[in-house]
Amino acid sequence: MKTKIASFLTAAVFSVLALANTSFADGETGFYEKDHIRGFISIGGDYRGMRTAFQDYVNNLAFVKGVHVVHVDSVDREFSANKSNRYSMFDDYYLGLHVNFGAQYKQFQTWIDVNFMPTQISERPSDSYTALTVDDGDPLSMKFPLYDVKWYSYGADWMFGWKIFGENTFFNLIPAVGFGFNLINIHFASDFDVDEGVTLRNRYYSTMATTVNSEIEARLEFDHLAIGLYGGYRFVRYNELSVEGTDLLKTKISDYDDTDNSGDTYFLGLRLTWIFHSDWQTKQENKL
Repeated sequence: MKTKIASFLTAAVFSVLALANTSFADGETGFYEKDHIRGFISIGGDYRGMRTAFQDYVNNLAFVKGVHVVHVDSVDREFSANKSNRYSMFDDYYLGLHVNFGAQYKQFQTWIDVNFMPTQISERPSDSYTALTVDDGDPLSMKFPLYDVKWYSYGADWMFGWKIFGENTFFNLIPAVGFGFNLINIHFASDFDVDEGVTLRNRYYSTMATTVNSEIEARLEFDHLAIGLYGGYRFVRYNELSVEGTDLLKTKISDYDDTDNSGDTYFLGLRLTWIFHSDWQTKQENKL
């Protein structure tokens, strides 16, 4: 997984910078004037509304109804989670945070949108809980630890946009589309036995997704500084969540039967962008 992410970022970064590479253009005779390229960086935050299928996906995975298998008196005994342990389910929205870096040539823009979010936490109702046996042996009870149930995601999209009303107008509309990857990370409530010989640990488990992102930004531009209001839709489909080498949705503790693994969100946010002057602009200013 790390190799895939590194490969994507490497390809994307070099592609963004390719506009400025002399091997692709010459300032005098090339098909574009490289000294007119402007770099930019931006930060942003947005409200991310989760589609119902995404909220169901997170809540059904994060709050699986676990069991514990314990070796008692030379016999494996199965203990069922106590239903009195109540966690708060996760809401259908979260805050998305973004850092963008890219390049602009005339009206065309391309950039890498790195996105992340604050960790969403459903606090444990107690330090431990009592589970009861559900097998055919003599009834037994035993205490097991409880943890905060948590999830967060992060990723990156390689975006391509076009400034509809010109290169340097005060007001602009910038539609954009891109593709990339995303990871979702989940921490479960306890050390559940998900299958024979497979036990969840006190750690995050992750799965990766491919993404298609679309947005439109309404921007006010003041030379170097730009302020934009943007909104759009991000299409995400997660791979199966593997826990200790086992697909969680195919284990005995999962009753979630939707195989779509949707992570779609719609969003509305605010973005601040700092646009660097091109070499050509700098030369013109030095002549004054």
